[in-house]
Amino acid sequence: MKIKDSRIIITGGAAGIGAALARRFHQAGAKQIIIVDHEAKAAEYIAAEVGGLSVSIDVCNEQALKELVDRIELEEGAIDLFVSNAGTGKGDGEPWWATSASNDDWQLLWQLHVMAHVYAARACLPYFINRQSGWFLNTASAAGLLNQIGDAAYSTTKHAAIGFAESLAITHGDDGIGVSVLAPQAVATGLIGMANGKSDIAGVLTPEQVAQCVVEGLERGDFMILPHSEVKKFFTAKAENYNRWVGGMRKLRRQSIALNPESGIRLPVSQLKESK
Repeated sequence: MKIKDSRIIITGGAAGIGAALARRFHQAGAKQIIIVDHEAKAAEYIAAEVGGLSVSIDVCNEQALKELVDRIELEEGAIDLFVSNAGTGKGDGEPWWATSASNDDWQLLWQLHVMAHVYAARACLPYFINRQSGWFLNTASAAGLLNQIGDAAYSTTKHAAIGFAESLAITHGDDGIGVSVLAPQAVATGLIGMANGKSDIAGVLTPEQVAQCVVEGLERGDFMILPHSEVKKFFTAKAENYNRWVGGMRKLRRQSIALNPESGIRLPVSQLKESK
């Protein structure tokens, strides 16, 4: 996937990873970047910075996404890359059981982390298949390969996001369509309370570092883009011995509670220590 001269839609593009992707794609010579975000003013700001367009819609609304894709295809031209990036986290909440999050939170994360990807693909596929070209980049998380202690809904829906991306790649690779999944661990964004995008914490990447990994991964045609290299090692260890992996995660959860019993558990999986 070449970024130069491409028309790109980015959802959740007004801040964090989405905004960093917009800037990096602009630097790489993208033809046009469409910033999609529910925060209209922020979307306008980033769009102006990269000389693109801004659209404020709810990506959980399938009709709104379809109308967006149809409008861009009709009025602007062919979409080359759709970046389905919007996401959020909620946390399990008291009493910090795997079932503690409300049904509303579960449904929101399901809509945002899974169905928004489905809706985007459903809108783009007729155009992509007809042209025998086009690329999807779906933002998931290392939590979708590993887990996120303290947020069962986030972990579960990010697993599902990766499963859907696999289905897209398997089903439509022969249609000339590419699929990539972005699965970072901790990134300095508002999701982990670092909205300024700066980090001097080991293991926490800046959005700009993630965006650079994305450009490199897309140009290689990678399905799985892992900005944190240790994730591959952890995922391999998980596959080799699931029992040991679960035991290690339990240990990490106990350590986290001991360190900060009042705030739940949101430590990066990179802090997992080997545990027998």
